[in-house]
Amino acid sequence: MRATATTTSGPTRCPANFSAAADHILSGFQDFLWPMLVAVFLVALAGNSLALYRFCTQEHRPWHPAVIFSAQLAVSDLLYALTLPPLAAYFYPPKHWRYGEAACRLERFLFTCNLLGSVIFISCISLNRYLGIVHPFFTHSQLRPKHAWAISAAGWALAALLAAPTLSFSHLSEPRQKGKCTVDRPDACIKCLGTADDNQLEAYRVYSLALVALGCGLPLLLSLVTYGALGQAVQQSHGMTAANKLRVMVLVASGIALYASSYVPYYVTGVLNVYARQRWRALCPGFASVDQAKAALGWRTYVAHQITRGLVSLAICVHPLLYMAVVPSLYCCRRRCPGCGQGQAPENVEYSGQALPLNVTATPKTSGPQSRVEPVTWPIFRPPPHHETL
Repeated sequence: MRATATTTSGPTRCPANFSAAADHILSGFQDFLWPMLVAVFLVALAGNSLALYRFCTQEHRPWHPAVIFSAQLAVSDLLYALTLPPLAAYFYPPKHWRYGEAACRLERFLFTCNLLGSVIFISCISLNRYLGIVHPFFTHSQLRPKHAWAISAAGWALAALLAAPTLSFSHLSEPRQKGKCTVDRPDACIKCLGTADDNQLEAYRVYSLALVALGCGLPLLLSLVTYGALGQAVQQSHGMTAANKLRVMVLVASGIALYASSYVPYYVTGVLNVYARQRWRALCPGFASVDQAKAALGWRTYVAHQITRGLVSLAICVHPLLYMAVVPSLYCCRRRCPGCGQGQAPENVEYSGQALPLNVTATPKTSGPQSRVEPVTWPIFRPPPHHETL
């Protein structure tokens, strides 16, 4: 939607001096971002590189689905971290993009794509954790590494598809003044727009709502449903110790807290910021002075969105903790079928995954004219001997 106001003489654009004053004020709220992005880059690069190194050198092949999804999350976070140095250099005063139009569009695309990839693979991990604990028979017999690789490929394709519109929305904003870009002369600097200009603002609002629904709301709903069912199954289990129950509930709470503290605020404040920008642009032609234009700015929404930008970047530093929670469980939470009966798994079959001990009712075993259901309590998994493989 063109940021204009309709008068008797037709559309009127927002005066350039009002827009320049607003941009100068709002850019000042981004000064804290560049040191945060540098710190996040260093921590995320080290943590995710170490996680990938561990997967490649210490995990037996073929990888378990939980390892595959965790590795995809590590790759996504690592690629996301690599987009932060040019962004930090851009936010370092004076705010100036030095790398050209193509790099601007590509950086915004990779930033959005890998952010969406992180959300998607966190959802895959939560779903896999739920299946491994609540439906271990199904997980072992149906979910193979090839299925996890196929799901991962679909996740990458979905992330790229959802991020593709940023290639159209993002572009350079040429300086309003000639001369050298300095802190005192921000109008002489080149801006890399991460959202859209005034002519595309309505289309970008629709796109932001789609991202909230598909890139945040749907994965959040999936994670809440799976974690809720997982927590209920764990609490009702009589075959788990209190320590194991606490461990699972901590994993559940950490997954929900990660969404609540980073992804959800980031996407929601992004949409609210677009609405605030639309309102200000619609009012702009009617402002009587620069001071009135400044007073009408929705700067609180803008500042909230900038804070959530920092929080969502910090999330990729927390993800390696998820790897440590998932992968060790493949060893310390492994279990065997205690016996072989009709309808049960073979004796030498191991159930590897994130499963924790739950009471499972065995298939009815027939002896004589009547059948009786024998309850089987699964023991806590024991680490395998050294000669056994995953």
